[in-house]
Amino acid sequence: MSALTVVLALLSALGNGAASVLQRRAAMDQVREERGDGGPMRSLLRLARLLRRPFWLAGLAAMVVSALAQVGALAVGRLSVVQPLLVSELLFTLVVGSLVFRHRPDGRTWLSFVMLAAGLALFLVAADPSSGSPTALGGHWMSVGVVVAIAAGALIAVARVLRGAARAAALGSATAVCFACTAALIKELTGRFAGGVVAVLTDWPLYAVCAVGLLSFLLLQSTLRAGTLAASQPALTLGDALVSIALGWMLFGERIELGPRIVPEVVGILLMAIGIVGLTRSPAMCGGWDQAVPEPRRNTGTPLPGGRSGPGGEGTP
Repeated sequence: MSALTVVLALLSALGNGAASVLQRRAAMDQVREERGDGGPMRSLLRLARLLRRPFWLAGLAAMVVSALAQVGALAVGRLSVVQPLLVSELLFTLVVGSLVFRHRPDGRTWLSFVMLAAGLALFLVAADPSSGSPTALGGHWMSVGVVVAIAAGALIAVARVLRGAARAAALGSATAVCFACTAALIKELTGRFAGGVVAVLTDWPLYAVCAVGLLSFLLLQSTLRAGTLAASQPALTLGDALVSIALGWMLFGERIELGPRIVPEVVGILLMAIGIVGLTRSPAMCGGWDQAVPEPRRNTGTPLPGGRSGPGGEGTP
């Protein structure tokens, strides 16, 4: 596990967390200003207007930085290391969210932060994922792709009949499956860089990354509108890590250490789970912390001589 891999993966996690918060803020601004539902045409118009909001554009920029960092991490590291490190996205989500939505984390929240970070570190050190093949083993992509498509489709179908937090969690899980698949495809693509630019442009992984990445992006937008980050983010981050470990094993032959090391691995997973539950139940995330959009400060005007105030203010008798 190289330091460069860790740095790039953490930078990607920071970008993802910032993107989730900023685009959630844009969605909440839009919900507050544009009441009422509509048909497909109204939904398209609403999405078009969302693309012009500064917070959404800032989130898009953070997403681009995250994607570039993730490509770099997957080019030099293992899928089963890079994606679990992205669990730290939840930490960055809450830090950035506390700034954007003006909710300061309390002591219990920071304790949950520490437990999640410690659990992640313990799991990765104990598991010590082995190096695998730079590209997928022969013929595995077809069967794995079918399984991934069925899993994502089933989760989306379940989400359609749910409401509230359950709907957000189901959509977050579907998005996690697509994100993990996108990461595996990026790993496949970077493994083919040695063949040259022409080989990369004329082979299927590049276009599969674009297609699945676009689907992941659209699913993320639906997830952000479906419910709070407290409901969607744990399913999104943990699901991405677990599915990525499975894909690393099935596609690239990456292995994690078992035997006696399974004890600290399980402890690490439990610490992560407790940390995530603690974060989602902390005062920083309860009560719709990411729904209350800070109101702009009102200008009361500048006092004028004689006890009067400027425009917008109230004078004294």
